Amino acid sequence: MIPAILALEDGTVFRGRSIGAAGETVGEVVFNTAMTGYQEIVSDPSYARQIVTLTCPHIGNVGANDEDKEAEAAYACGLVVRDYPALLSNFRSQESLSDFLIRQNVIGISDIDTRQLTRVLREKGAQNGCLQAGDIDETGAVAKAQAFAGL
Repeated sequence: MIPAILALEDGTVFRGRSIGAAGETVGEVVFNTAMTGYQEIVSDPSYARQIVTLTCPHIGNVGANDEDKEAEAAYACGLVVRDYPALLSNFRSQESLSDFLIRQNVIGISDIDTRQLTRVLREKGAQNGCLQAGDIDETGAVAKAQAFAGL
């Protein structure tokens, strides 16, 4: 398991595991309540420079394919999910969500309480965040989230 964190500009840090590319990204943290369409969300240009939190608890079981994307490239810079399943269960799947994120160089994190994160965003308003996967520096991640100029 590769460790990952999401650090918010208010100092809140969520710890989980990486499901995407290794490295670091900074962006505005937003949430999406859709129950399906995660591949379309990640590749939607309206999510450029945003770290998207999906509130549906189980994300990734249908994998990814060439037909379910809004654009050729991913625009979201990060993806946050609660539970990432180990097995794919869709006849249209060409690769796992994790492989898709890695190929698109999108950092992803799972195993965090997305309900708590959504409450923070709803109550405190827009938050910048820093996602790190692999080499973790919590203090540095909070500082980078605070320094992000925004969209």
